[in-house]
Amino acid sequence: MIVERIWTGNSLRNYNYLIACPDSGQALAIDPLDAEKCLNTAKVKGWQITQVLNTHEHHDHVGGNAAVVAATGAQVIAHHKAAGKIGGVDRGVGAGDVIRVGRHIELQCLDTPGHTLCHICLFAHTDEPALFSGDTLFNAGAGNVHNGGSVDALFDTFEEQLARLPEATRLFPGHDYLENNLRFTLDREPDNKAAQAKLAVPHDPQQAAPTTLAQERQHNSFMRLDSPSLIAILRKSFPDLPDHPDRRTVFAKLRELRNRW
Repeated sequence: MIVERIWTGNSLRNYNYLIACPDSGQALAIDPLDAEKCLNTAKVKGWQITQVLNTHEHHDHVGGNAAVVAATGAQVIAHHKAAGKIGGVDRGVGAGDVIRVGRHIELQCLDTPGHTLCHICLFAHTDEPALFSGDTLFNAGAGNVHNGGSVDALFDTFEEQLARLPEATRLFPGHDYLENNLRFTLDREPDNKAAQAKLAVPHDPQQAAPTTLAQERQHNSFMRLDSPSLIAILRKSFPDLPDHPDRRTVFAKLRELRNRW
């Protein structure tokens, strides 16, 4: 499996992805907002885009669909409940469905509500497992729930699905918010050595190596809900927080702070 990460360089800091089969040259485009860059990349690599996968319905993830489909005739795949929100969906998918690319690549669909209620992530069961997480999980952060989402659903997605994935899983999110998210972590956990070290390294969104879930569990506040120092500082913003708050409450309060941070 070949993963080509495409940095759009736009104001929203989107990443687009091409997943290609080296044997057949067929490729899947994930959230190809910058259709021109995706099509040009495929042309240079000698790949044929045969499928488009939208992780969710927001415009900055579906806005390039029409141009890619017009140029390639690709099939559009999205959450099975998103057909009324995304135009031209050819295949609706749900939890456990498999998307095949070329001869050997199989990607498992995860139904991951939270950022929106029709959000999917893709998981690759390979020697180096990979998660294409859209706007559910970011480097050092979590998706917001402003436009059709639910913080309770997002927490459940983190706890019941993402927490069970292998630590070696490489993370490929829909946006690059790494530096700002690390600063948020350090505002919550000033003693977080992993976040300090990561932030000290110059960051280039085009060249940065993917993080792993093991690394995320060290520097991502939304995956560190039992941290005593995090909870102690969180109580400064929410004085009525119980002495031993449950993980759902900590997650929701973190998301509330991040909304205005």
